[in-house]
Amino acid sequence: MSKEYVDMSKPVIEMRNIVKKFGSFVANDGINLTVHKGEIHAILGENGAGKSTLMNQLYGLLKPTSGEILVNGKPIVMNTPRDAISAGIGMVHQHFMLVQPFTVTENIVLGTEPVKGVSLDMATARKNVVDISERYGLSIDPDAKIEDISVGMQQRVEILKALYRGADILILDEPTSSLTPQEIVELIGIMHKLTADGKSIILITHKLKEIKESADFCTIIRMGKYIQTVDVDSVDENELASLMVGRKVTFNVDKPEQAPGKVILEVKDLHGVDYRGVEILKGLNLEVHAGEIVGIAGIDGNGQTELVEILTGLRKGTHGEAKINGVSILNKPPHFGFDHGVSSIPADRQKHGLVLEFPIEDNLILQNFAKQPFSKSGFLKRSPINSHASRSIENYDIRPRQSEKRPAGTLSGGNQQKVIIAREVQNDKDLLIAVNPTRGLDVGAIEYVHKYIVEQRNKGKAVLLVSFELDEIMSLSDVIDVIFDGRIVSSIPGNQATENQLGLLMAGGKNA
Repeated sequence: MSKEYVDMSKPVIEMRNIVKKFGSFVANDGINLTVHKGEIHAILGENGAGKSTLMNQLYGLLKPTSGEILVNGKPIVMNTPRDAISAGIGMVHQHFMLVQPFTVTENIVLGTEPVKGVSLDMATARKNVVDISERYGLSIDPDAKIEDISVGMQQRVEILKALYRGADILILDEPTSSLTPQEIVELIGIMHKLTADGKSIILITHKLKEIKESADFCTIIRMGKYIQTVDVDSVDENELASLMVGRKVTFNVDKPEQAPGKVILEVKDLHGVDYRGVEILKGLNLEVHAGEIVGIAGIDGNGQTELVEILTGLRKGTHGEAKINGVSILNKPPHFGFDHGVSSIPADRQKHGLVLEFPIEDNLILQNFAKQPFSKSGFLKRSPINSHASRSIENYDIRPRQSEKRPAGTLSGGNQQKVIIAREVQNDKDLLIAVNPTRGLDVGAIEYVHKYIVEQRNKGKAVLLVSFELDEIMSLSDVIDVIFDGRIVSSIPGNQATENQLGLLMAGGKNA
């Protein structure tokens, strides 16, 4: 990767000896960061390492306990995000901050709307938005409503919102966690266009492949401490992984051969519509056996969401069959499927996976709070609930430790995901539906999650894996079912599939 545009003599951001404490907990412990003009600088760390906390201080959402922040060589105190914006800093959060019923243009100019006389000048606003989007190759429909566009497009809106406010330094917090492979490629291209124009980008991530493809330099943080800053071209993914977690990471999944058992999940001629009432599932057929992982590979929007929501009782199918152990779960409420053997790791952890205001210990028993040993005679029993949470936090490496009473919403995204995985795996149902189970997780945590998923399969459980990570589908699945236009168009043994073959099928091509 060429670094000719990087002016090493002019740091645009310097964070010196940053310490951030929450009570007795030290989230950042003397961290240093230097970013130069025209540079993509990655911040790499495990879930809960303190990456987002560090950036929230740079953006004015948090105040350092001690340390100094300099922008373009000048010390600045960031009391609020407005201070950061005034200093030319913009931030795109992992969970977008957009008003769903508003249009793209309305979201981008919100709070800074141009006026003509006493009226809003939305025509000028729209023109300005289009001009900026064309300059940086951020193709968007300025009149579309946020609720009607893809996650990738929503991310472009967030980037445009920062650029519209004059940002020269962009903080991207886990920007690819919800994107398809195609959208990730497009985002990396956009990032390079921005830095070629003199912008600087701080990329918070744990995805090693994307760091290698996009970043110039990488600062590694572990357990809140600064570890090292490296030239990305000088290290490989294994070295980055070892620096991040402090040990050697195994990328290969150990999955012993075993014969599948009886059919656990049976789906026949399933039809269903999306949120617009448009038919999206068009006669889908699917089987998952005991002791088997079936991976669903496909480009987002081909019916994966509707399939999972129908199987978990969040959406009704219009026609067909869906059975667990021979019992129909089609158009039944969520608890019916759970009671008959279905557990799930949902795609949206905050909307469907957790009650963010509840403590971790309560989130770990959401489906079982009325059962022994967690309640008796209608009253919760706090001692066994707390003990269960302590074991789960330890066994599933949820950070910070001793956090049973913390609201789930205060955890990092990756640790929220670990809470869900701990709960659903321990529910010990016949079928585990896992949707993007490692989204937002670092390589060390991914290693653990894959181990738990394979353990379920080895115990004779059925696993339906829906993931946009093709590497994950290929490494875990015994059978890969390719979904296209609402149907399973091909079923391939996992050990025989190739990336090119799957890519062709996912795009609607024919199997060679």
